[in-house]
Order: sequence, then structure tokens, then C-alpha cells
Amino acid sequence: MAGMVQEEGSSSISSSPLQIFSLLSLSPGLGSPYTWLRDLKPEDRGLCLIQLLVHCANHVAAGSVENANTILDYISHLASPEGDTMQRIAAYFSEALADRMLRAWPGLRNAINATKISSLSEEIFVQRLFFELFPFLRLSYMIANQAIIEAMEGEKVVHIIDLNSFDPAQWINLFKDLRARPEGPPHLRITGIHEQKQVLELMAHRLLEEAEKLDIPFQFNPIVSKLENLDFDCLRVKTGEALAISSVLQLHSLLSFDDERSSPSAPKNLNSVHLQRVFQQVNPLTFGDFLEKDVVNMCSPGTDSASSSSPVSFCYSQKLGNFLNALRGLSPKLMVVTEQESNHNAHSLIDRVTEALNFYGTLFDRLESTVPRASIERQKVEKMIFGEEIKNIIACEGLERKVRHEKLEKWIPRLELAGFGRVPLSYHVRLQATRLLQSCGFEGYKLNEEKNCLVIFWKDKPLYSISAWRFRRYS
Repeated sequence: MAGMVQEEGSSSISSSPLQIFSLLSLSPGLGSPYTWLRDLKPEDRGLCLIQLLVHCANHVAAGSVENANTILDYISHLASPEGDTMQRIAAYFSEALADRMLRAWPGLRNAINATKISSLSEEIFVQRLFFELFPFLRLSYMIANQAIIEAMEGEKVVHIIDLNSFDPAQWINLFKDLRARPEGPPHLRITGIHEQKQVLELMAHRLLEEAEKLDIPFQFNPIVSKLENLDFDCLRVKTGEALAISSVLQLHSLLSFDDERSSPSAPKNLNSVHLQRVFQQVNPLTFGDFLEKDVVNMCSPGTDSASSSSPVSFCYSQKLGNFLNALRGLSPKLMVVTEQESNHNAHSLIDRVTEALNFYGTLFDRLESTVPRASIERQKVEKMIFGEEIKNIIACEGLERKVRHEKLEKWIPRLELAGFGRVPLSYHVRLQATRLLQSCGFEGYKLNEEKNCLVIFWKDKPLYSISAWRFRRYS
């Protein structure tokens, strides 16, 4: 793609995207480039947006605020939270990079964010939208419930600890499955953990109401707490109970530690020869097409970050280690863990930006293929869920950086080190999961079994993993 063909009704642009990008000089003498930017074809606009984002991330990592600010100005004339996939991605990533720079001026940043309000009802609504638009939570709930049914066969007293007690849908379905057991339902107790008391009150009301309808002996034990501050004595695990633990997208938050004093990794510079070759070869229509050509990996981790990406090497977190040891001490018969299948926990900002572009680009691509761009529901999910996660990954450090997703290849040794053994998910569980994808019309998704765990793919991109574990005494 050495040149660009003039479209009817548009001005002629004969330069390649890389040549156009090279003209976006950071010196003040160039004049406005915005006319050229607006005239770019969608696929070339996307290429330039990604290059601008990566260059901006390099400048932010190097502390070059003036250069980063200039690039963000360029991005603002191309990006849009209401545009195509690449425009939306660029809008949220540029916002995150800007927020990272603003943290040097906490008074200014706090003033800008002072009037932002998010109601609990809106949070619940957006989580429900995520449930409807993607299959990840449906699969997680169904697989966890089926694994619990199988593990608790014949048990008369079952206790489930829900590490993020937010959605009653999972447990209502479990009630129905337990009610259908030949021996009848067990006495069931669910301990729900959440930071907000109101969320737990809503959970208790909904679950107690449903349990009464189904005539299931049931107790709900609410605990208002962050996971990192959880008092395990409040769980009230009793002798004779068969214990199960459900963790849906929670454990990664316990990987946070005070790493702000660590010296930042040196920013990785772009390889212009590699970029020229990529621009000549690629004419992407979607963000995924673009990533498949390895454009983002132009700043791929070098030897200095090999340890962070090694399957057998992981950063030990004292907080998570203590938490897993405490869970192991409860002797659970089953623990089901769902996590994002991506590495957003690298120390290097550039590595995190690269991984996040790959991961969230796929999620945005999925929405682009199924939901109209003008959809308010789509915009809410992108902004309130994906946008906030992107901001935490890029803008935050230390204890404030909670979104520290890691891949299954790192969770397996970490959980095994804590004394848990893997529980292979049964053929019946895998069959039910496959049927759920087919029956709900989630095209393009597939389930792969990896190391006795399940990984959810969209097309060829792994997105979420679901694994089952138990205290080794039961292995």
C-alpha cells in the first residue's frame, strides 16, 4: 500500500501512512496537519492512530510531557468514542495516557474529576449489558454451577463463598439445579463478599425470595469488605460443610503491590524499517486484522522483560499469596476461577499498552461486528467497563493499579504453589458450555481445553480462562 487512491469527493493524498506520520513533526513550524488527518481513509486512519498511540506511550513513559501532549492533540482529531473500532480504542487509550500525565498534578486531576458521578443502579445495568453482549459471564456461571453440582453430589450441607457477590443470576440457576437432584436439595449457605452494603442487601433479598419459592433451605451471609481486607473469621466455615469457592474476575486485583518506588523500564523505540514494511503490506478493515500483522509488536518486549512474560515465571505478590493460603486453610472441595486471558501486569508501561491494545481491540471488534455504533448500550459498556479497565492498566501504578490481568500459564503455578490441585472439567460440563454458545447465538466464539482448563476464544484470540481447583486433600 505505497500510495492511496483518491476517492470521489475527497482531496488527493499520495503519501503512505508512514510518510504522513513522519510529517506530523513535533516542531512548531509545520503548521496544522489536521486537514490531512481528516482526509485519511478509514484503514489508513487506523494505522496512524495506532502509531500515534504507541509514540505517545513512549513519550509518556520517558516523561516527555510536551511531546506527548502534541501527539494527543493529533489523536483528538482522529479518535471518537462513537466512531469505528480504531477510533473508539484510540479515544479510551488517549484518555488513559492523558490521565497518567495528569497524576503529576493531583490538584488539577482531582478538580477535573470532582463532578463525575456513577450510581449503583447504573453500575448494575452496565454489568447486565456486559452479560448480555458477551458470553463470558454466562459461561463462567454455568461451568461453575455444573462443577459444583458434580463436586457436591451426595452432600447434605453445602457452603459457597462468592468472592464478588454482585449478580444473583448465577445462584438462582444453581438453586434450580440443586432442586432437581434425586436426593433433593442440600442445606445451602452462600457467603457473599462485596464492598457495597447495598449490593449485598439486593443479593440477599433476591436469593432469599427465590429460595423460598423453590423450597430450598438457604442462608445468606453478607460480608461488606474488600477482598484484600477480608477477615476470614467472618466466613464462618463450619465442620461438616462441603465448601465451594467462586472467583469471577477477582484474584488479579490482589496482585497489586507498592511498586511505585521501582525504577521504570526504559521506553522502547520504534523500528522505522519494520514500520515501513508493515505499512506497505497491510490494508486492515478491523482492529484484529491490523494486529494480526504484528504492527503493535513493533515495541515487543525485549530481553529486559523476558522474565515478565515467561510461562514459568511470575511476580510473587505477598497479598495474593496470603489470601490463597487462607483459602487453602478452609479446605475447599472446589474452587472455580475465571480470569482474563491476557498479561496486563508487566512493569513496563509500553508492554502493558501493547498487551491492552491486543486484548481490548478484540473486544471492541466483537462489538463492532454485532452492535450498531450509535447504540447507547454499547457506548456504556465500552466506557464504564473497558474504558475504566484501560485507564487503570495504563494510568495507575502501585497499590492503585488493580487491573493486573495475567494468563492461565501464570495462574496455574501460582495456585499449585498455594496448595491447590487442578480439577479437570468433565465432558458434560464442556458439552453444556458448547451448547450454550450455540443456543445463544454467540458466533465466532469457541472453547479450547488447555491443561485441564477451558479458554474462551473469539476467532483465534484467547480472552478468558475458567479453571477448577480443590484443596490437595481431595485430589
